Amino acid sequence: MLSTKIIGDRITDARKKTSLSQAQLAERLFISPQAVGKWERGESLPDIVTLNHLAEILGVDLNYFSENFPSITSESAPQELSEKQPAEVHPELPKSKTGKKIAWDMSHGNWVDADFSGLKNLQEKFGSCNMQRCLFIGSELSGLLLRSNNVDRCDFSDSDISNSRIQNSNLAGNVYKNCSLTATEFSGSFIMGCDFSGADFSGATFKSGGLQSNVMTNAILKHTSFNAMQLADMVFEGTVEDCYFDNCAFSKVTFQNATITNTFFKGRSLKRIKFIDCKVDKLTYAFLKSGKADLTGVTFLAD
Repeated sequence: MLSTKIIGDRITDARKKTSLSQAQLAERLFISPQAVGKWERGESLPDIVTLNHLAEILGVDLNYFSENFPSITSESAPQELSEKQPAEVHPELPKSKTGKKIAWDMSHGNWVDADFSGLKNLQEKFGSCNMQRCLFIGSELSGLLLRSNNVDRCDFSDSDISNSRIQNSNLAGNVYKNCSLTATEFSGSFIMGCDFSGADFSGATFKSGGLQSNVMTNAILKHTSFNAMQLADMVFEGTVEDCYFDNCAFSKVTFQNATITNTFFKGRSLKRIKFIDCKVDKLTYAFLKSGKADLTGVTFLAD
Protein backbone atom coordinates (compact mmCIF):
# COMPACT_ATOMS: atom_id res chain seq x y z
CA MET A 1 0.00 0.00 0.00
CA LEU A 2 1.12 3.61 -0.67
CA SER A 3 1.24 5.88 2.39
CA THR A 4 0.15 9.50 1.86
CA LYS A 5 2.48 10.59 4.67
CA ILE A 6 5.53 8.83 3.19
CA ILE A 7 4.87 10.16 -0.30
CA GLY A 8 4.22 13.65 1.07
CA ASP A 9 7.53 13.65 2.95
CA ARG A 10 9.40 12.45 -0.11
CA ILE A 11 7.86 15.10 -2.35
CA THR A 12 8.93 17.71 0.21
CA ASP A 13 12.48 16.34 0.46
CA ALA A 14 13.00 16.11 -3.30
CA ARG A 15 11.45 19.55 -3.89
CA LYS A 16 13.84 21.15 -1.39
CA LYS A 17 16.78 19.30 -2.93
CA THR A 18 15.95 20.92 -6.27
CA SER A 19 15.42 24.34 -4.61
CA LEU A 20 11.86 24.64 -5.89
CA SER A 21 9.12 26.37 -3.91
CA GLN A 22 5.64 24.84 -3.73
CA ALA A 23 4.43 27.57 -6.08
CA GLN A 24 7.20 26.89 -8.62
CA LEU A 25 6.52 23.15 -8.56
CA ALA A 26 2.79 23.74 -8.94
CA GLU A 27 3.39 26.01 -11.94
CA ARG A 28 5.41 23.34 -13.72
CA LEU A 29 2.68 20.76 -13.04
CA PHE A 30 -0.11 23.16 -14.10
CA ILE A 31 -1.86 22.78 -10.75
CA SER A 32 -2.47 25.00 -7.73
CA PRO A 33 0.11 25.50 -4.92
CA GLN A 34 -2.63 24.39 -2.50
CA ALA A 35 -2.64 20.94 -4.19
CA VAL A 36 1.12 20.59 -3.65
CA GLY A 37 0.65 21.64 -0.03
CA LYS A 38 -1.97 18.93 0.50
CA TRP A 39 0.36 16.27 -0.94
CA GLU A 40 3.22 17.32 1.31
CA ARG A 41 0.99 17.33 4.39
CA GLY A 42 -0.22 13.84 3.52
CA GLU A 43 -3.81 14.98 2.99
CA SER A 44 -4.07 13.71 -0.59
CA LEU A 45 -2.12 11.88 -3.30
CA PRO A 46 -1.28 12.86 -6.89
CA ASP A 47 -2.71 10.53 -9.49
CA ILE A 48 -0.32 8.12 -11.19
CA VAL A 49 0.14 10.28 -14.31
CA THR A 50 0.91 13.40 -12.23
CA LEU A 51 3.27 11.30 -10.09
CA ASN A 52 5.12 10.32 -13.25
CA HIS A 53 5.49 13.98 -14.29
CA LEU A 54 6.47 14.89 -10.74
CA ALA A 55 9.29 12.34 -10.81
CA GLU A 56 10.63 13.85 -14.05
CA ILE A 57 10.60 17.40 -12.65
CA LEU A 58 12.27 16.41 -9.39
CA GLY A 59 14.88 14.27 -11.15
CA VAL A 60 13.93 11.06 -9.36
CA ASP A 61 12.84 7.59 -10.37
CA LEU A 62 9.23 6.59 -9.77
CA ASN A 63 10.53 3.99 -7.34
CA TYR A 64 11.59 6.87 -5.07
CA PHE A 65 7.94 7.24 -4.03
CA SER A 66 7.66 3.55 -3.15
CA GLU A 67 7.18 2.77 0.54
CA ASN A 68 10.17 0.41 0.41
CA PHE A 69 12.57 3.08 -0.85
CA PRO A 70 15.02 4.34 1.83
CA SER A 71 14.00 7.72 3.19
CA ILE A 72 16.23 10.71 2.57
CA THR A 73 15.19 12.21 5.89
CA SER A 74 16.31 9.13 7.84
CA GLU A 75 19.82 9.33 6.39
CA SER A 76 20.48 13.06 6.24
CA ALA A 77 18.27 16.08 6.77
CA PRO A 78 18.00 18.38 3.75
CA GLN A 79 20.08 21.52 4.10
CA GLU A 80 18.70 24.93 3.25
CA LEU A 81 20.50 26.51 0.28
CA SER A 82 21.76 30.05 0.53
CA GLU A 83 21.49 32.46 -2.36
CA LYS A 84 25.22 32.00 -3.06
CA GLN A 85 25.03 28.22 -3.02
CA PRO A 86 23.87 26.80 -6.39
CA ALA A 87 21.04 24.27 -6.34
CA GLU A 88 21.73 20.70 -7.48
CA VAL A 89 18.90 20.14 -9.92
CA HIS A 90 19.29 16.36 -10.23
CA PRO A 91 20.67 15.09 -6.92
CA GLU A 92 21.87 11.55 -6.41
CA LEU A 93 19.18 9.92 -4.30
CA PRO A 94 19.90 6.94 -2.03
CA LYS A 95 19.64 3.43 -3.36
CA SER A 96 18.16 0.42 -1.62
CA LYS A 97 20.41 -1.35 0.87
CA THR A 98 20.85 -4.25 -1.54
CA GLY A 99 21.71 -1.89 -4.41
CA LYS A 100 18.87 -3.34 -6.48
CA LYS A 101 16.20 -1.37 -8.25
CA ILE A 102 13.02 -1.29 -6.21
CA ALA A 103 10.03 -2.34 -8.31
CA TRP A 104 6.57 -0.95 -7.94
CA ASP A 105 3.92 -3.43 -6.92
CA MET A 106 0.35 -2.31 -7.60
CA SER A 107 -1.16 -5.68 -6.76
CA HIS A 108 -4.58 -6.23 -5.23
CA GLY A 109 -5.87 -2.93 -6.58
CA ASN A 110 -9.21 -1.99 -8.04
CA TRP A 111 -8.38 0.27 -10.98
CA VAL A 112 -11.45 1.72 -12.70
CA ASP A 113 -11.50 4.57 -15.26
CA ALA A 114 -7.86 5.42 -14.47
CA ASP A 115 -5.60 7.08 -17.04
CA PHE A 116 -2.09 5.56 -17.07
CA SER A 117 -1.30 6.75 -20.61
CA GLY A 118 2.25 7.68 -21.45
CA LEU A 119 3.90 6.00 -18.50
CA LYS A 120 7.48 4.90 -19.08
CA ASN A 121 9.77 2.11 -17.91
CA LEU A 122 7.60 0.99 -15.03
CA GLN A 123 8.11 -2.78 -15.21
CA GLU A 124 5.35 -2.97 -12.64
CA LYS A 125 3.55 -5.83 -11.03
CA PHE A 126 -0.22 -5.93 -11.24
CA GLY A 127 -1.24 -9.06 -9.32
CA SER A 128 -4.82 -10.01 -8.42
CA CYS A 129 -6.13 -6.70 -9.76
CA ASN A 130 -9.41 -5.65 -11.27
CA MET A 131 -8.87 -3.18 -14.12
CA GLN A 132 -11.83 -1.72 -15.95
CA ARG A 133 -11.88 0.95 -18.65
CA CYS A 134 -8.32 2.08 -17.87
CA LEU A 135 -6.09 3.84 -20.42
CA PHE A 136 -2.49 2.76 -21.03
CA ILE A 137 -2.14 4.42 -24.46
CA GLY A 138 1.46 4.87 -25.59
CA SER A 139 2.89 3.39 -22.39
CA GLU A 140 6.15 1.49 -21.93
CA LEU A 141 5.21 -1.61 -19.97
CA SER A 142 7.93 -4.02 -21.04
CA GLY A 143 8.71 -6.65 -18.44
CA LEU A 144 5.20 -6.42 -17.01
CA LEU A 145 4.10 -9.17 -14.62
CA LEU A 146 0.32 -9.57 -14.82
CA ARG A 147 -0.94 -12.46 -12.70
CA SER A 148 -4.50 -13.51 -11.78
CA ASN A 149 -6.12 -10.34 -13.07
CA ASN A 150 -9.35 -9.28 -14.64
CA VAL A 151 -8.63 -6.71 -17.35
CA ASP A 152 -11.83 -5.44 -18.96
CA ARG A 153 -12.25 -2.84 -21.74
CA CYS A 154 -8.85 -1.22 -21.24
CA ASP A 155 -6.93 0.53 -24.03
CA PHE A 156 -3.23 -0.35 -24.52
CA SER A 157 -2.93 1.09 -28.04
CA ASP A 158 0.62 1.86 -29.22
CA SER A 159 2.14 0.50 -26.01
CA ASP A 160 5.24 -1.62 -25.50
CA ILE A 161 4.27 -4.77 -23.57
CA SER A 162 7.20 -6.82 -24.81
CA ASN A 163 8.97 -9.44 -22.68
CA SER A 164 6.02 -9.55 -20.30
CA ARG A 165 4.32 -12.43 -18.51
CA ILE A 166 0.53 -12.55 -18.44
CA GLN A 167 -0.51 -15.46 -16.26
CA ASN A 168 -3.90 -16.91 -15.26
CA SER A 169 -5.69 -13.73 -16.25
CA ASN A 170 -8.96 -12.83 -17.92
CA LEU A 171 -8.59 -10.27 -20.72
CA ALA A 172 -11.88 -9.13 -22.25
CA GLY A 173 -12.75 -6.36 -24.68
CA ASN A 174 -9.34 -4.69 -24.51
CA VAL A 175 -7.62 -2.75 -27.31
CA TYR A 176 -4.02 -3.60 -28.19
CA LYS A 177 -3.75 -1.84 -31.57
CA ASN A 178 -0.17 -1.56 -32.82
CA CYS A 179 1.21 -2.90 -29.54
CA SER A 180 4.57 -4.59 -29.24
CA LEU A 181 3.97 -7.96 -27.61
CA THR A 182 7.26 -9.46 -28.73
CA ALA A 183 8.54 -12.31 -26.55
CA THR A 184 5.52 -11.94 -24.25
CA GLU A 185 4.23 -15.10 -22.57
CA PHE A 186 0.50 -15.72 -22.12
CA SER A 187 -0.10 -18.72 -19.87
CA GLY A 188 -3.36 -20.01 -18.44
CA SER A 189 -5.11 -16.86 -19.64
CA PHE A 190 -8.38 -16.44 -21.51
CA ILE A 191 -8.48 -13.63 -24.04
CA MET A 192 -11.84 -12.71 -25.56
CA GLY A 193 -13.14 -9.91 -27.75
CA CYS A 194 -9.84 -8.01 -27.87
CA ASP A 195 -8.53 -5.95 -30.79
CA PHE A 196 -4.93 -6.86 -31.72
CA SER A 197 -4.90 -5.03 -35.07
CA GLY A 198 -1.31 -4.35 -36.09
CA ALA A 199 0.10 -5.93 -32.92
CA ASP A 200 3.53 -7.55 -33.09
CA PHE A 201 3.54 -11.07 -31.60
CA SER A 202 7.07 -11.97 -32.75
CA GLY A 203 8.48 -14.57 -30.39
CA ALA A 204 5.34 -14.55 -28.22
CA THR A 205 4.02 -17.75 -26.63
CA PHE A 206 0.49 -18.82 -25.73
CA LYS A 207 0.12 -21.78 -23.35
CA SER A 208 -2.90 -23.57 -21.89
CA GLY A 209 -5.51 -20.86 -22.31
CA GLY A 210 -8.08 -19.57 -24.75
CA LEU A 211 -8.35 -17.11 -27.62
CA GLN A 212 -11.88 -16.30 -28.72
CA SER A 213 -13.43 -13.66 -31.00
CA ASN A 214 -10.30 -11.51 -31.12
CA VAL A 215 -9.39 -9.23 -34.05
CA MET A 216 -5.96 -10.05 -35.52
CA THR A 217 -5.98 -7.86 -38.66
CA ASN A 218 -2.42 -7.17 -39.86
CA ALA A 219 -1.00 -8.68 -36.68
CA ILE A 220 2.59 -9.94 -36.99
CA LEU A 221 2.92 -13.65 -36.25
CA LYS A 222 6.57 -14.63 -36.49
CA HIS A 223 8.20 -17.30 -34.31
CA THR A 224 4.90 -17.28 -32.38
CA SER A 225 3.83 -20.47 -30.62
CA PHE A 226 0.41 -21.71 -29.52
CA ASN A 227 0.49 -24.74 -27.22
CA ALA A 228 -2.63 -26.50 -25.88
CA MET A 229 -4.74 -23.44 -26.66
CA GLN A 230 -8.46 -23.22 -27.40
CA LEU A 231 -8.91 -21.06 -30.50
CA ALA A 232 -12.47 -20.11 -31.44
CA ASP A 233 -14.15 -17.61 -33.78
CA MET A 234 -10.81 -16.23 -34.94
CA VAL A 235 -9.59 -14.90 -38.30
CA PHE A 236 -5.86 -14.77 -39.05
CA GLU A 237 -4.77 -12.58 -41.95
CA GLY A 238 -1.42 -11.51 -43.36
CA THR A 239 1.87 -13.32 -42.82
CA VAL A 240 2.29 -16.33 -40.53
CA GLU A 241 5.97 -17.24 -40.44
CA ASP A 242 7.83 -19.89 -38.43
CA CYS A 243 4.88 -20.37 -36.10
CA TYR A 244 3.81 -23.36 -34.00
CA PHE A 245 0.31 -24.70 -33.34
CA ASP A 246 0.66 -27.77 -31.13
CA ASN A 247 -2.32 -29.70 -29.73
CA CYS A 248 -4.63 -26.73 -30.06
CA ALA A 249 -8.42 -27.05 -30.23
CA PHE A 250 -9.81 -25.15 -33.22
CA SER A 251 -13.42 -24.04 -33.59
CA LYS A 252 -14.51 -21.70 -36.40
CA VAL A 253 -10.94 -20.57 -37.06
CA THR A 254 -10.16 -19.06 -40.45
CA PHE A 255 -6.90 -18.19 -42.17
CA GLN A 256 -7.82 -15.64 -44.82
CA ASN A 257 -5.59 -13.97 -47.41
CA ALA A 258 -2.67 -15.35 -45.42
CA THR A 259 0.81 -16.43 -46.43
CA ILE A 260 1.84 -19.29 -44.13
CA THR A 261 5.43 -20.54 -44.15
CA ASN A 262 7.47 -22.95 -42.03
CA THR A 263 4.55 -23.33 -39.67
CA PHE A 264 3.93 -26.45 -37.61
CA PHE A 265 0.38 -27.74 -37.14
CA LYS A 266 -0.45 -30.70 -34.92
CA GLY A 267 -3.80 -31.65 -33.39
CA ARG A 268 -7.03 -33.55 -33.78
CA SER A 269 -9.21 -30.65 -34.91
CA LEU A 270 -7.26 -29.25 -37.87
CA LYS A 271 -10.19 -30.10 -40.11
CA ARG A 272 -12.14 -27.36 -38.33
CA ILE A 273 -9.79 -24.73 -39.76
CA LYS A 274 -11.02 -22.92 -42.87
CA PHE A 275 -8.57 -21.55 -45.42
CA ILE A 276 -9.56 -18.77 -47.81
CA ASP A 277 -7.12 -17.60 -50.49
CA CYS A 278 -4.07 -18.77 -48.55
CA LYS A 279 -0.60 -19.55 -49.82
CA VAL A 280 1.65 -22.05 -48.06
CA ASP A 281 5.04 -23.62 -48.56
CA LYS A 282 5.50 -27.39 -49.00
CA LEU A 283 6.49 -28.01 -45.37
CA THR A 284 3.41 -26.29 -43.96
CA TYR A 285 1.24 -28.09 -46.51
CA ALA A 286 2.65 -31.42 -45.34
CA PHE A 287 1.80 -30.67 -41.70
CA LEU A 288 -1.76 -29.66 -42.61
CA LYS A 289 -2.30 -32.67 -44.82
CA SER A 290 -0.99 -35.01 -42.12
CA GLY A 291 -3.52 -33.51 -39.71
CA LYS A 292 -6.33 -34.06 -42.23
CA ALA A 293 -7.02 -30.35 -42.59
CA ASP A 294 -9.39 -29.18 -45.32
CA LEU A 295 -6.96 -27.77 -47.84
CA THR A 296 -9.60 -26.14 -49.99
CA GLY A 297 -8.52 -22.56 -50.48
CA VAL A 298 -4.80 -23.38 -50.16
CA THR A 299 -2.26 -23.00 -52.97
CA PHE A 300 1.50 -23.48 -53.05
CA LEU A 301 3.87 -20.57 -52.98
CA ALA A 302 5.91 -20.20 -56.12
CA ASP A 303 9.43 -21.64 -55.77
